[in-house]
Amino acid sequence: MTELSYKVSAAWSGTGKAGEGTLVVGDHTVPYSVPANMGGKGKGASPETLLISAVTACYSGTLYHFLQKRHLPVAWLEVATEGFVADYPEKPRYARIVVSPTIVGGALDRQDDYTEAARLARDHCFIGQTVAAGGLSYEVGAVTVRTSAEGKTAATASKSGSGAGAGRG
Repeated sequence: MTELSYKVSAAWSGTGKAGEGTLVVGDHTVPYSVPANMGGKGKGASPETLLISAVTACYSGTLYHFLQKRHLPVAWLEVATEGFVADYPEKPRYARIVVSPTIVGGALDRQDDYTEAARLARDHCFIGQTVAAGGLSYEVGAVTVRTSAEGKTAATASKSGSGAGAGRG
């Protein structure tokens, strides 16, 4: 087995909620701070949004793979992700992440197939599986299929369950 390595560096100044920093990821610099709704500066990204960004990136690539593997029409994907922090401010913890994909260029009559692919992607996205292993609920929300970029939302599918551990991937 091969062990892969990924590197990010950070620079931070300031104490707690008054601080801010930058992450260097490859050739990109990303400013970050504590989010405004937690009393921070709200500049750039936050650790909270960076975590769900990693899940979203992994999930979107995994879902596209399953759509191709199942020969489901797709031009591109859009994934909206929402993360929920519970027990704030006493003992904040991520409690739930919900990914809601939109398949653009899809076939409206194959909604059930798209929903199944969305759930398979959740179950195979290793970043999502990693964060869910700590007890976080990792769910698929509405699965929307549009026939084209100009088309209106055509259908939504059921949610995959709720509660801690439901739909973990």
